[in-house]
Parts: sequence; structure tokens; C-alpha cells
Amino acid sequence: MKHLASPFATFAVCLLATAGCARTATNAAVPLAPSPDSALAAAAAESVAAAPESLALAPGAAVPALTLREKAAQLVMPWIPGDYWANDAAALDTALSLVQNDEVGGLIVGVASSPYDVAEKLNTLQRAARIPLLVAADLESGLATRTRGGTSFPGNMALGATGRELDAYEVGRVTALEGRAVGIQLDFAPVVDVNNNPANPIINVRSFGEDPALVAQLGSAFVRGLREHGMLSTAKHFPGHGDTGTDSHLALPVITASRARMDTVELVPFRAALRAGADVVMAAHIAVPGLAGPDAPPASLSAFVLDTLLRGQMGFRGLVVTDALNMGAIVGRYGAARAGVLAFEAGADVLLMPVNAHATIDSLTAAVARGEVSEARLDSSVARVLDAKTRLGLFRRRLVDVDRIAAVVGTAGNAALAADISQRSLVLVKDSLGLVPIPPARRHRVFVLTYGDENSRDVGAGVVAAWRGAVDTLHTMRLWPASGPASLDSARVEAAAAGFTVFLAASRPTAWHPDAVDIPAPVAGLVEQIAAGEPVVAVSLGSPYVVAQIPNVSTFVAAWSDTDAMEKAVARALWGLAPVTGRLPVTLPPSYPAGTGLQRPAPSEPPAAVRTGSAR
Repeated sequence: MKHLASPFATFAVCLLATAGCARTATNAAVPLAPSPDSALAAAAAESVAAAPESLALAPGAAVPALTLREKAAQLVMPWIPGDYWANDAAALDTALSLVQNDEVGGLIVGVASSPYDVAEKLNTLQRAARIPLLVAADLESGLATRTRGGTSFPGNMALGATGRELDAYEVGRVTALEGRAVGIQLDFAPVVDVNNNPANPIINVRSFGEDPALVAQLGSAFVRGLREHGMLSTAKHFPGHGDTGTDSHLALPVITASRARMDTVELVPFRAALRAGADVVMAAHIAVPGLAGPDAPPASLSAFVLDTLLRGQMGFRGLVVTDALNMGAIVGRYGAARAGVLAFEAGADVLLMPVNAHATIDSLTAAVARGEVSEARLDSSVARVLDAKTRLGLFRRRLVDVDRIAAVVGTAGNAALAADISQRSLVLVKDSLGLVPIPPARRHRVFVLTYGDENSRDVGAGVVAAWRGAVDTLHTMRLWPASGPASLDSARVEAAAAGFTVFLAASRPTAWHPDAVDIPAPVAGLVEQIAAGEPVVAVSLGSPYVVAQIPNVSTFVAAWSDTDAMEKAVARALWGLAPVTGRLPVTLPPSYPAGTGLQRPAPSEPPAAVRTGSAR
């Protein structure tokens, strides 16, 4: 990767020196890269407020020297919730203490109830910060991944199913514009892990697929879409989290692959992302003995992985961020405060989500003070953080214009893009009884059986809304992880009475819950029993690998997510109102290789009841 010369070098030295100095101010925002990437600066400028802020460190002003602890604090990025805060909320006091007293360098934002909540709280915290905050979020599938009201895309594996580079670029573009509009400047995306292990409980549909070349192509396009529209991008989880059956939130996964295998599989998308200009690389909490040796620490704490491999051999010059330091793979083995120091010593620049930010800053400060690691090493990481903030234009403007949010976030055009990608991503994996589209004789009475956990409370609502009025008798029933024998018996009776069942399952990777990617055994057993006597169309609104749990269903559709746009796409495809053109980007055991996808032609004109199905 070519190292971009930074216009911020002098200013960073001023901050790190023992005495302040000045730099000539300019009116133009500093782009993330030379032309033609200057569109990034323009896009970023459009999403921020024009009014000056008195608390900003203006580039033309004398900058006070940073103490050792202030330098350490610039590397720490704690989590804050994204929901609404009243002015006297305890959570607000906690966040203000992190910003004003600890002077952390950045924040990662959790799930929010509205774009306005996010923007207002981030403006409040930016005003309180002496040095502008670098704000990040995991926007893997668009702003809606963390904020209701943002555009919700169907996820990386859906992009893999369309196979279109432009789709990945467009998702990055919209995510950047919407994210910057609410005050987020760094997206911890895209995931460029190659999902070559069907048992992976935490990557799964977050990956573009199992083919390193496809993941590289789509990941690079996503990176370009983000960067060219104002947002920093992240390639994660280095050096590759796809070939594991363990959730690193709970325990330490081990990747047993050799260096030669990783060079031809896991590392391929990372090299491509770096060539595309990825600004950040997130280090995974995984053991990679084939790279670092049998007794080496996890990749996130390994100097060989982060310094020798990533920086030395692969030439990366951007920010290295750890995966969350509150994850079980790290905390249980190394302790909460010590883990941050070890990650920094290994080569990390940003310590993400430590258990205790204050203690982590103290530990890192003490480690430098006693000579365990040099202050020059600390200075190099601080310079990278400050350089990123300057390239984003944060020293010039740090607030967002709340009045512009409605013109940027969740627009009709963005929703149409998400709907189009969702429709084209559907994959008809099998259909031995010819049930897609649903034959007219089966449309009079339909039983829609749904399954999802508490994170998928509305699963099936989009399909039902689209079909209501088009089906003479439409019965629905919802099953949960805790559904017992009585509920299963009721579902069995409904299915027998209807004679035709559509089963919608929202099983997907969920941190701390490795079983969430599967259908509970009792529910899968019920579907198998129904399929033994009546035709069943099964639709996975999440992990496609659940097809192995219900092998006797005659029809299986991979639909990747339970967004409203995806459910409407499913409803239209099953009714014969839209073509089915997607192909699997992964192999589904036991017998469906990557590339599988039965094709269904373009539809005839639909009846209005289904064509204009209402939103849930």
C-alpha cells in the first residue's frame, strides 16, 4: 500500500512536543488521500455545521503540549450507548467524564433509537472535548445497523449473492454519507474475513463469501465507497476470522491454517483492501500458530502479526485498532487493564472498548513511564490518531448540522437501492416440488410460521403485510427460542389445517450467543415433521447454513437478513412478482456448492395487493 504523505506531520509534532507551536490555517478540509479521492473531503464538509466552535483546537492556534497521560488517552476508544439521554442522565455524566476528565481520543457508539439522538449527543460530547473526538461505529450493513431510521442493507453475504462490485460500492457510499451526517467518521467495516467454515458462529453472513477473490473484490469496493464519500474504512478481522468454530467474545478461537494457506486465502482480501486505501485494520482476538508460532499470543497482542506481518511485510501505514478489549478471548487470559498495554506493545494504535477506560489509560501511562515501552512508540501512535482527525477535517469543524439529517439519512433513494439489492440477492437453493413461485392452487390458504429471538421481534411482518388481501385465509404464528411443547403442537395443528406452510427463520450471528446462528432443535424438528406430510417453503432470513437442519423441506430460499426490504423481496419472489437471480457465495452442507442458484424468470404484472405491500 502506498503511504500517503500527511499534511499534518508538523501539527502532530507540535502536539507531541514539550512546547506548543503554530501552523498556518487553511479554509479547505484536508482529504483522506490525494486526488481523485478529494470527494471525501467535500462529502464530509457537507455533513458538518458551518458555525465555528470555541472549544476546537484551531490549526492556526498555538497548541498546548500533551502530557504523557493525555497522549495515552488519545489511543483509548470506549463504548457509549446510542439511545436517548436527558440532560441529567447518569450515562451523560459518565460520557462527559470520559471526554473531559480522561480526555479519551474517541468513542464507539452503540445502538440508537434515532439519527437525531446520535447526532445531538455526539455534538454535546464534541463541544466538551478539548481535542476533537474520533467517533466510530460498526456500520457493517449501513447506518441502520446501529441507528433506527438509517438505511438498512441486507448484509455482506447478500452482496456476495449478487456478485456485483457496484452494489458493495454503493452500500459503502450511502453508509458514509448517512454516518457522517450524524457525526460518525469511522466505520468498523467492511468485514473481509473469508467464511470458509460453515460452523463459524460469529462471522457467517457478515462475510461476503468463501471465495477469497470475491471477498477481495467486494471488500475493496466497499472501502472505496466509504473513503470517496467522507468516511474512514476498516478491514477486519485481521489476519482472518473465517475459519473458526468459536466466538471470540467468549473464548479464544484457533486458526490452524499454515502461512502458505493463509497467504492464498485469509490474507488475500486484506491485501486488496489495503491497495484500495483502507484506513484502519482491526486486529482479531484469534490464535494463529501457523503465522506466529505455537506459543504466540493472540493476533491482537502479537508483535509478529501487527508489526512484522501487517506493517513490515504488507506495508500498512494506517491505524491499527484492536477488536473490543472486553471480549472473553482477551479479558479471561490477560486481565482487563493489562490487555491494553500488551496490544499497544504489539503495535496497536487504538485500544477499543476496554473494560475500564480510566484504568487502561493509567496502565498505558505507567508502562511508558517505567520504560516498558518507549515514549517515541507512543508518539507514533498518537501522531496517526491526530493525523486521521485532521484528514477528516475535525480540527476545522467537529459538529454536524442536525437540520440536514432528514435530507441525507433514510431517503427514498437510499431505500430503493436497499430494496433492489435485496431483491437481486435472493437465492433459490432447492425447489423439488416447484413451489417458487407459489402455484395458484396453493395461494388460497397459507400458514406463515416464523422463528426469531428477541432481536428479531418483527420477523415475518413484512411478508404477511405484503400478502394480506392476496390470500383468502392467511394464518400466522411466531416461535421463540423458549417456545415449548404446547406452542409446537399448536403450530403443527395449524400447518395440517392449512396444507401449505411458509417457514421464515431469522437465525444470525450474535455476539456472546454462538447458538443464535442455528434454529433450535425442537423448532427444526417441528419443521421436518410438517415437511413429511405437507409442502413447506423454508426461507432463511439470516444464516443459510440452517438448511442442514431441515433437509426434508422441498424448497429453501436464502434471504440473508430480516430487514423490511428483504421481507418484501421474499414476498414478491414467492408470489412470482420478481425474478430470482442470486447465487450462493458459500457452500452449504451437505450438497449445495457455491454458485448454486435456481433461476426464476421476470414476472408478469402483479395484483395491487401484493405489488404495494405495506411496510411493517
